[in-house]
Amino acid sequence: MALHRSLPLPEQGDLTRGFPDRNCLLQYLRQEFPAAAAIDGQLSPVIGGRKAAELALRRVDPLAYGRSRNFLKGAVTQLSPYIRHGLLGLAELKQWLVDQKRPWRDQEKLISELAWRDFWQRVWQQFGDGIWQNIEELKTGHSAESYGDSLPLDLRNGETKLACIDAFQRQLVNTGWLHNHARLWLAAYVVHWRRVRWQMGARWFLQHLIDADPASNNLSWQWVASCFSAKPYVFNRANLEKYAGDSFCRSCAMVNSCPFDGSYEQIQGQLFIPIQPNTNKLNDNKLRAENSNLANHNLGKEKLVKPLLWIHQESLGPANPLWRAWPEAPGLFVFDRGGIEHGQIGLKRLGFVYESLLELPLVLRNGDPVLEIQAFAKRCGCDGVLTQAPLDPHLKRIIAALQQKLPVVEVACEPFVDLPSPPQLQRFMKFWKLAEPLLREQFINE
Repeated sequence: MALHRSLPLPEQGDLTRGFPDRNCLLQYLRQEFPAAAAIDGQLSPVIGGRKAAELALRRVDPLAYGRSRNFLKGAVTQLSPYIRHGLLGLAELKQWLVDQKRPWRDQEKLISELAWRDFWQRVWQQFGDGIWQNIEELKTGHSAESYGDSLPLDLRNGETKLACIDAFQRQLVNTGWLHNHARLWLAAYVVHWRRVRWQMGARWFLQHLIDADPASNNLSWQWVASCFSAKPYVFNRANLEKYAGDSFCRSCAMVNSCPFDGSYEQIQGQLFIPIQPNTNKLNDNKLRAENSNLANHNLGKEKLVKPLLWIHQESLGPANPLWRAWPEAPGLFVFDRGGIEHGQIGLKRLGFVYESLLELPLVLRNGDPVLEIQAFAKRCGCDGVLTQAPLDPHLKRIIAALQQKLPVVEVACEPFVDLPSPPQLQRFMKFWKLAEPLLREQFINE
């Protein structure tokens, strides 16, 4: 993506855009964002930006992914940080797969995993901040009140003496990324073996993961916990060794007293209290999308003569329809000082975002987004704000506050799949039953 537009003259408070190397960037970020550095003080080895996203995409082998994605050393894509921040759009990835001219069966698994992300986003749009609450009752036999409200210190510090769990903790904190299977194992350990509320684990992940997407993150934790699935997710040692190898077990201090030893039936009997079947019927109306697709706003809804482009953390790539529609409009990104200072984001994710922004012709600021956007509009003589329609309720609240002062126009990205009727969102398979034929048809027609 080559974007050429002039930046307004620098003013006091504009963040630095030029760094000779990553170490200089790291030192600057530590100074500018001390609260994020207090969570984790290093950059992730995963490089931010559209160029890095395209490089990662060129390495993707859909057939190998489908065959080996569950293995820790399998051919996973590692595209999630780029998807989460809009550096790669879901519709763009679908078209990339279509253009590969491979049979549907060779790409179906990867397409279905992209559909999972689309599904999570639709549920997030439906529930908003409600994804922090149990969508359904737990199916573990334990009451919600019986789960702890904080992560045990040994777990947070990677000192459980379980080699696998401590390795996953180190990778999470040191790199900001985890294989999806490792995420499921770690989440299951937190919720079921340590009996901690899933929300505590979800917040922990969001602090460290550079692909910290509340929709995929929280709803996956709920899936593990059994408040958005038919049963709790657990694993055993045989499952771990099958997909991770035996290196963890060979070096584990708890090898002779492993809590994961045993059949699934034995582990479920140890962890859960039997409950009567069909006691947790789903509310069909509660989880039915109101519209067939994510929010769709027309760019001509407001007559803006000289708008500014507010670029937020969901819209850093060319999937953002504003880049080409308004090539001369000044652009702004604001790091939300309040959210950062409340410990909601670590330096790895913040650094990934900052690194991505350095490829874009934007002014970067750190402060209150509403005040900063208003001041930038005055600075550039703009009569309103254009932005990509966000999913995050926090970003929606920023827009609502802005609308008290300035016209704001939201523009939606191209949908991953254009559904003819509102989908049922109780379970992914109901959504997939509606989406799969439409997606398959696009591959056949090509």
